Amino acid sequence: MDPNPKWLAWAQRLQALAQSGLAYCQNPFDIERFQAIREIAAEMAAGYAGEDLGQVRDRYLTQAGYATPKVDVRGVVFQGDAILLVKERRDGRWTLPGGWADVGDSPAEATEREVYEESGYRTRATKLLALYDRRKHGHPPYLFPIYKLFFHCELEGGGPATSVETAGVGFFPEHALPELSVTRVTAEEIARLFDLVRHPEWPTDFD
Repeated sequence: MDPNPKWLAWAQRLQALAQSGLAYCQNPFDIERFQAIREIAAEMAAGYAGEDLGQVRDRYLTQAGYATPKVDVRGVVFQGDAILLVKERRDGRWTLPGGWADVGDSPAEATEREVYEESGYRTRATKLLALYDRRKHGHPPYLFPIYKLFFHCELEGGGPATSVETAGVGFFPEHALPELSVTRVTAEEIARLFDLVRHPEWPTDFD
């Protein structure tokens, strides 16, 4: 499947236009127009993705204010030459610990919290290794645009523990990775993160 299909880009742009318009518009006729644009975006996304229109519509309705990309933070934690991964309960595959950044947390705080909640390990974020536009890195399509932040985190304590979201915790060498949850992280991203940690003098990757 094309990770960046035209229909998805169109649906995202229409949804963002409608969301931002509804955030500022006061004219009742323009409000109706923006609502109609949002409905077109939902129909387009549901039709091409094969998803339930009502569910897509509900997800769009939860979005308010000026439309911006969502922020996904991931912790990059090493023990020797092995990287920390957690097994997602949702799809049974493995990923870097992380998730959506919460309001009230700095990016580093959000990452440290996510790592602890999903793996049981206490860490300290030390460097932003990469900031990627999800569309450009081989992930399957998603309704909303996402920026992915990968922080190198040093182990400070704790131990392996699963959670309501994770069913496994482990450290894996670069050439023996388990099946990855590619909606969250790709093999190419992990390979690049290994390189970035091996070369701390390299600048942060972006785009």
